[in-house]
Amino acid sequence: MTDALKRLSDEGVAIWLDDLSRKRITSGNLAELIDQQHVVGVTTNPSIFQKAISEGHGYDQQLSDLAAREVTVEEAIRMITTADVRDAADILRPVFDATHGLDGRVSIEVDPRLAHNTKATVAEAKQLAWLVDRPNTLIKIPATKAGLPAITEVIGLGISVNVTLIFSLERYRAVMDAYLAGLEKAKERGLDLSKIHSVASFFVSRVDTEIDKRLDSLGTDEAKALRGKAALANARLAYEAYEEVFSGERWAALDKAQANKQRPLWASTGVKDPAYKDTLYVDELVAPGTVNTMPEATLEATADHGEITGNTIAGTYGQARADLAALEKLGIGYDDVVQLLEDEGVDKFEASWNDLLKSTEAELKRLAPSEA
Repeated sequence: MTDALKRLSDEGVAIWLDDLSRKRITSGNLAELIDQQHVVGVTTNPSIFQKAISEGHGYDQQLSDLAAREVTVEEAIRMITTADVRDAADILRPVFDATHGLDGRVSIEVDPRLAHNTKATVAEAKQLAWLVDRPNTLIKIPATKAGLPAITEVIGLGISVNVTLIFSLERYRAVMDAYLAGLEKAKERGLDLSKIHSVASFFVSRVDTEIDKRLDSLGTDEAKALRGKAALANARLAYEAYEEVFSGERWAALDKAQANKQRPLWASTGVKDPAYKDTLYVDELVAPGTVNTMPEATLEATADHGEITGNTIAGTYGQARADLAALEKLGIGYDDVVQLLEDEGVDKFEASWNDLLKSTEAELKRLAPSEA
């Protein structure tokens, strides 16, 4: 076992776990990961909760109580997921306090069926923040076109946000703009900007999965040479955009008011292609002020054999641009790929939410009190 995770933390990368379940909380596993594996945050999504609730019996007591009250399946899901997030937030509270609110964060997602409804997303974000009632919560809002004004409004209310499902550089710049607009609204309202935090979840592995598939169908040596390069190029250029925006004049005014930068978060960092090293999207995306949220398998792989050699983003922008230009030259359209991935991302989360509804409904029926 190396201490790659410590080296990663020392380089300014916050290590978050991309998983949460009642068992992980009650067994002491989450506390152990914080204590021993440098984990300083947790992210969740509908897929993670669906898996947690459908496996084992960790939720039986709460589900039984909810069934006895005859609550709707939607209310049951919110009671269950917010309970897990609240408990995880309490476990991470010492990290939150020690880092002055930067880390020790737990994310919970708005209902993905609202991804294209700005007003409903804002209402849901407010409700979730109230339900969890912990200062170290991040409300996850997707970076759809309807999500952008919702991000501005929610940040403007003083609620911290994890912007999710970002694939394109253009949309990422729009997300940063939405965040700055939200901070400006919060400032106008007299809110304490130092208490508002945000991360922007830029998805990584799915970009390679889609582009590699298109390269394989071309089958040329030129195409093969570009396999596994698109995701890193995309993420590295996102970091370039982050550096630019958070050193500009607009940011300077907010910085004076004690605002926090919106950190880039590398999401979807589990490697999908066995031809690639399983720590590829950790080793090659090291830069200060970033977050890497890892599935447990990636966390363990990094702890075991990650190669953390310092900043692996600095000085890469020229090559990253060249790699994306080479893809365009082969007829693989960047805009087409990122739009497809955003659409698929929303659809996948919505499908997981529907699966979560079905499995929770089945559990409520199973545990419902029998009539006398």
